[in-house]
Amino acid sequence: MSHQVCEVLPFQELVLIQVSPAASPLLVFHGAKGGVGTSVVAAGTAVLAAERRPTLLVDLAGDQAMIFGLPTPSASLSDWMRADQPHPDSLARLEVPFSPRLSLLGVQMGRCLPPADRLRALAQVLANEPRTVVVDLGRLAQPGVALLQAANRSLLVTRPCYMALRAAMTGPSPDGVVLVAERGRALGRRDVSSALGVPVEVQLWTDNAVARSVDAGIFGSRLPRSLRPLEGLLS
Repeated sequence: MSHQVCEVLPFQELVLIQVSPAASPLLVFHGAKGGVGTSVVAAGTAVLAAERRPTLLVDLAGDQAMIFGLPTPSASLSDWMRADQPHPDSLARLEVPFSPRLSLLGVQMGRCLPPADRLRALAQVLANEPRTVVVDLGRLAQPGVALLQAANRSLLVTRPCYMALRAAMTGPSPDGVVLVAERGRALGRRDVSSALGVPVEVQLWTDNAVARSVDAGIFGSRLPRSLRPLEGLLS
């Protein structure tokens, strides 16, 4: 299915800010194929980051509210993307708090892609954010290239699957890979790293406890132990 670019109202001037050298880490996760676990990996990383310091989870895939069991907000990042004169300060009013140190800023689920100029503006804002920022880019790697470039680390989430690797090889090159491994697969960690030309920074194993925690609404408060290796991305 082809995607449409979201309608954008005319605007006079987009307020942009320069990146501060003292800005906090910005981690951007993306997947070349659906169903590989990108949103869960981003969510788990954000939960772990919030154990250390204030964290903002930015959801451009539209799945995070469901993962955390939060209601769909009446206003979202989608509205900021469509505003005629979006200002960085207005983003804070769109955040949904999950815990004292973790907030969610998300889009409404839909079939349209955020306009490239708004993604560039968002990248500049997030690059200057004092909190740790985790971005779930979903499969928007191509239109979201500005976010990948602004990131301290861009991370591809993939399975050891031939189709997923073929798709990843045609997209933007990440800084590293989070491999969601499956027992019995012919391809392993070394194969994935060799095919993509970047290191596998974290290897996770598929775990039914993750899906159960999402279904039960306890993902954010009781993170499955199988996701703890993601702490290595925060050092």
